[in-house]
Amino acid sequence: MKKRKDKEELTPMQYRVTQEGGTEPPFRNEYWDNFREGIYVDVVSGEPLFSSRDKFDHGCGWPSFTKPLEDDKIVTRKEKALFDNRIEVLSGSGSHLGHVFKDGPAPTGERFCINSAALRFIPKEDMEEEGYGEYLTLFQ
Repeated sequence: MKKRKDKEELTPMQYRVTQEGGTEPPFRNEYWDNFREGIYVDVVSGEPLFSSRDKFDHGCGWPSFTKPLEDDKIVTRKEKALFDNRIEVLSGSGSHLGHVFKDGPAPTGERFCINSAALRFIPKEDMEEEGYGEYLTLFQ
């Protein structure tokens, strides 16, 4: 596991999203339209979270995935708000990532709607060097 970043190493948006449960603006974030091959990791802890193989364009303005890389890297919990019952998605280290909805494609029907500010993209060609070589088999 990579070294966990502290507040001083995160941008204000990364901190607001991951530590305070904020949401970044749609269509004005780093990865909503990124479709290069690679994986997405938790910007705070470096935990591997999602693969570009499971990313799709939902049209919502945030990165959307059909499933996590590994189920045990993601935690979900019900959010109770006045007029909204959503399911929050957190990394295993507790970073707020986004929400999961039931409007995704088959076979699961799930859409993991994730804030770019909670992620760091590792391109396929850099995965070995960055310590994520075990996930290269996803792209063979």
